[in-house]
Amino acid sequence: MLRGGGLADPQVAALITHHRTESSATTPICNAHSLDSEGLSDPTISFVSAWDGDALLGIGALKMIDIDHGELKSMRTAPDHLRKGVARAILEYLMDKARERGARRLSLETGTAPMFQPAIAMYRRQGFVECATFGGYPPSPHNLFMTMDL
Repeated sequence: MLRGGGLADPQVAALITHHRTESSATTPICNAHSLDSEGLSDPTISFVSAWDGDALLGIGALKMIDIDHGELKSMRTAPDHLRKGVARAILEYLMDKARERGARRLSLETGTAPMFQPAIAMYRRQGFVECATFGGYPPSPHNLFMTMDL
């Protein structure tokens, strides 16, 4: 079940910390752009968590960059639930949310280290293609930028 919000939940906070710690271990700090709980609570961001009963499956967020352009933020599946379709379900939910908010384009920034390759493959399967930097991100060999028309 997907739920909006949930940033105050201890399991969510732990997954955000895990995500940021693991991402920062493979990406230079100047190129690591994940948001903490405070950043994810920004009013321009729609945060969602996926649950099976009391077990957190994953998280994701949508940030509206402008009136018709959304950005995926902090997509992460809990380690015990990888390769079960959690990320795809969250992605599809956030794509629908972006459309509801009037987005005609959805973009994302992710890392290039090996740990990011399964996510990159999923994004490609969903129709994302590589693109130039956006949203003020600096170009780097440690970051990959992708976009798709909605």
